[in-house]
Amino acid sequence: MIRDIKGIRRDQARELMKKVLVTGGAGFIGSALVRFLIEATDDVVLNVDKLTYAGHQASLLPVASSERYSFAQLDIGDYQGIRDAVAGFEPDIIFNLAAESHVDRSIDGPGEFIKTNVVGTYNLLEVAREYWAGLPPERAKSFRFHHISTDEVYGELGSTGFFTEQTPYSPRSPYSASKASSDHIVRAWFHTYGLPILVTNCSNNYGPYHFPEKLVPLIILNALAGKSLPIYGDGQQIRDWLFVEDHVRALYQVACRGAVGETYNIGGNNEKTNLQVVEAICLLLEELAPEKPEGLNQYLDLITFVKDRPGHDQRYAIDASKVAKELNWRPAETFETGIRKTVQWYLSHSSWCDEVQRDNYQRSRLGLASD
Repeated sequence: MIRDIKGIRRDQARELMKKVLVTGGAGFIGSALVRFLIEATDDVVLNVDKLTYAGHQASLLPVASSERYSFAQLDIGDYQGIRDAVAGFEPDIIFNLAAESHVDRSIDGPGEFIKTNVVGTYNLLEVAREYWAGLPPERAKSFRFHHISTDEVYGELGSTGFFTEQTPYSPRSPYSASKASSDHIVRAWFHTYGLPILVTNCSNNYGPYHFPEKLVPLIILNALAGKSLPIYGDGQQIRDWLFVEDHVRALYQVACRGAVGETYNIGGNNEKTNLQVVEAICLLLEELAPEKPEGLNQYLDLITFVKDRPGHDQRYAIDASKVAKELNWRPAETFETGIRKTVQWYLSHSSWCDEVQRDNYQRSRLGLASD
C-alpha cells in the first residue's frame, strides 16, 4: 500500500502490500528506491546486492532496522543463489538495478560490464521466468519484472530534439552498449516467453548517497578539499538532470501502474551543460560552506579543463511526456532545488563520504583508454 505522499495516491496500489525484490539495492538509485519503499509504502523489501565498490550498506542505515527490510549479499551472475533467493522470498515485483554504471570504468575494463549488465540480466530473467511460470494464475497475472536502464542507450542527440521511447538505439560506450544489450534481452523475454516486463530509461540522476566517482559528488567533495574540479573538454556536454528521489517515485509508478511490455522514459526536464552544473555547485558552496581551504579565494578558481573522455556524447535530453500522461508522474524538484538539497546533504554527511571512500578510492581520473 502506498501512503499518501505528493504525486502518489493510496488508491494507486494494486494490493495492500507487495513483496518487492530489488537487485543493486545498495547502489545509488537502488538504495534510494529501497529507502522510498520502506519509508513511503507498506511493502516488504528484499535487497540483493553484490556490494561492489559502489554498493554500501551505509546507504541503507535509515531503513536497516525496519522489520520489512532484509538483505542478501548476492551477485546476479550467481544463478543458483538468485534462484534460491527468489524462491524463498516469493516477490510480486522484481526491480533490476544491479549494474556496472560508470562510463569511465567501462572504457578501462569493459569485461565486468558485459558480465554483470548482460549475462547477469540474462540469469535474473531466467530465474524470474521459472518463478513466474510456477505462480498461481492470479499472482502470475500481477507479477512484474521491472528493468531499469539509461538514456545513454540512444546515443547522441544534436542541438535540438529529445529521446522518445521510439528513438533507435545507438550506444557509443562499452557501458551504454552493455545496457542496450540488456534492454533488448529483457524485451525479448516478453515477446518470446510472455514474461511481464517493464523497461525504463532515465536521464542523469543526482542526489544524496551518490558514489563520488560521478560528476556532482566528485565536484562537491573536491571543492571542499581544495582540489581541482576536472571538466572534460570544454564542458559544453549537455545532460538532462533528474533528482534521484523523483526517479524512484517514477519507478514505483511504472511498476504498479505501467502497461506490461512497455518502455517509459523518465527525465527531469533540466538540461544543463557540465560546466553549468559545476558552476552552480561552486556558487552554492560559496553560500553554504564559505570557510574555504586555506589560500582559496573562490571555489570557481578550482575549475580545471582536462582532456575529454573518448567517445563523449555531446547531448542527451529525455521526452518524459508518456510517463506524465499515462501515469501522472512529474518531477517535484527543479535542478535548482534538487542541487541545493544535494549540496546540503553532502555537507551534513561527511561520515558517509569517508566510509564509502575507505577502500583507497582517491577520486582519481579513469577512462583515458590509451593513456
